[in-house]
Amino acid sequence: MSPAPTRRARRAARVAVRDAQGAVFLLRYDNEEVGPHWAMPGGGLGPGESPREGALRELREETGWTDLAPGPLLCTWTHDFTRAGVPVRQFEHIYLADAPGTDRELGPDVAEEHRADRILGWRWWAPEELRHTDKQIWPPQLHALLDAWSPGDPPAELGHVPLKGLPDTVG
Repeated sequence: MSPAPTRRARRAARVAVRDAQGAVFLLRYDNEEVGPHWAMPGGGLGPGESPREGALRELREETGWTDLAPGPLLCTWTHDFTRAGVPVRQFEHIYLADAPGTDRELGPDVAEEHRADRILGWRWWAPEELRHTDKQIWPPQLHALLDAWSPGDPPAELGHVPLKGLPDTVG
């Protein structure tokens, strides 16, 4: 058995966009190591970029929405996967944002970004769907975090969360 890969540290940020009924917007990514999964818009931070700045930039790049901004910090977590052939241990900040509704479409200029990031699709998930899905969601406990969150709560610190189908590896 070969040893687990050494992983490069990567900082990232995402935005949990929710409507008034609690539906959350997720993108379906296809990852070379863990396969298809659903996650919020987001990605790696640029040099000198804060998590909040990166979350806003990624939200705009992946959705084309310019009227939303990251609000309170929901949680932080760490997970492993391979990105563009490089094994990474990703340290993420996840922010909340309120959307006016689920009837919005993606901006017209996101198709190229989706191809580059291996984004296969998108949709809004009702709270009940998120609680009972057998699909892989990043982070796996997203439904519980959103269900439990109240304004003024401190962010949850999830630590390192092994992902389904991926052996726990060393950093």
